[in-house]
Amino acid sequence: MEQQQQRLLHFCDSKHPLVFDEQTSTVEIDYGKDIQFSNCLLCNESRNQYTYRCFRCDFNLHFTCASLPFPTMEAEFHDHPLTPILKSFTFTCDLCGKEGKGMPYLCHLCSFWVHGRCASFPRMVKVVRHKHLLHLTHSSLEFHQPDTRFCQLCVRKVDTRYGLYYCSRCDFVAHLNCAIDGRNKENINLKEFKDVDEVPELNESADSATYEVKKSNMKEDGTQIVEEIKHISHRHDLKLTNEVPNNQICDGCVRAILPPYYSCVKCRFFLHESCAKLPPKKRHPLHQHPLILICVTFRCRACYQLCNGLAYACEECWFYLDVHCSLISDILTHKGHEHPLILSYTTHKQKCSCCSNESDQVFRCSTCEFALDYKCATLPHSARYNQHEHPFTLCYRPEDDSGEYYCDICEEERDSKEWFYYCEDCSYPAHSKCILGEYPNYKWR
Repeated sequence: MEQQQQRLLHFCDSKHPLVFDEQTSTVEIDYGKDIQFSNCLLCNESRNQYTYRCFRCDFNLHFTCASLPFPTMEAEFHDHPLTPILKSFTFTCDLCGKEGKGMPYLCHLCSFWVHGRCASFPRMVKVVRHKHLLHLTHSSLEFHQPDTRFCQLCVRKVDTRYGLYYCSRCDFVAHLNCAIDGRNKENINLKEFKDVDEVPELNESADSATYEVKKSNMKEDGTQIVEEIKHISHRHDLKLTNEVPNNQICDGCVRAILPPYYSCVKCRFFLHESCAKLPPKKRHPLHQHPLILICVTFRCRACYQLCNGLAYACEECWFYLDVHCSLISDILTHKGHEHPLILSYTTHKQKCSCCSNESDQVFRCSTCEFALDYKCATLPHSARYNQHEHPFTLCYRPEDDSGEYYCDICEEERDSKEWFYYCEDCSYPAHSKCILGEYPNYKWR
């Protein structure tokens, strides 16, 4: 607070000096019906005492209230205390960069204006999709990047003139709101870690496997071949075989069986060797808790399809992932697109470029506007359909330039932008849903 003669600079109005209202110091003013306008901005009471006034903003401040010390708050990310400005006006927040009307907080030393909600951002956060802690940076001197930067949580542009979360060791950038979003932020006690720059990762090489070895042999080169196992997903023992199966489906990932695989001699149960060797516990970028491998019927939280077989689950949160979605990391290289794709997990729906469905979790391209949801990202590259002689191959572009495209199964029109299955031997195109069926991740037993 600074006083110059009968003018006062106060945190209630940092733009205009408050003028000592001599009228209230000599006579009692009768406000009549407008008594509310005599109220002090701080105490909200009307009293007959000396008053400071801002005539431009039309508010009063009692002499005694004006003498009160500045109420300030300590923001984790800023070196100086922030003072609330008890007046609503339009300003641009120096942290989030958004313009809006409200009552800001101000650092008088830095002329740093910030929203009240932005003043509460933590100095450090841990997000699920990065192994190091992220530090809040809000100065161009601390983060000087002339090139366009993208948030690696939502894959949208970041304005580096304002606040962001940053890992200098990995050059990892995230929007403020993306980093503190409940789906991205990892709820851990940062003080528990001695090395504040790195949080230990879950060791996916488990102490205990998902199966018990019943029989094994050693090859001449010293490689152990596990020939018979007891797996957590089945009540009988399973034997390893390299025989070519006849249109059988894996009971773990619900995809076509290819050798080598384990089978049950007592019932029609099949399990890829790779599915049998899945780790019993792992982490995934879509969830903050460790996931445990179980066998259950569920709806996958990534592709939203009904599934049965093996799942990675957080039963505390009712969160389930099918095998294929669990194997995709947050950076995806796919044959259907020329650029790397980054997982974008947002609060709003985004449209998939390959099926036009909308989802809040897609893989986005930072070079172009291409987006791919989990359902399309996990489509099998080849598939069989009923008694058709040849396999169908997943295609990403129209088979010709005719401009008219139809499905030869349902005979309905196909969108030229959507992926489809195609038998090149028969020139036979079809919708993916017509080839795979309504429940492609569900094995009917």
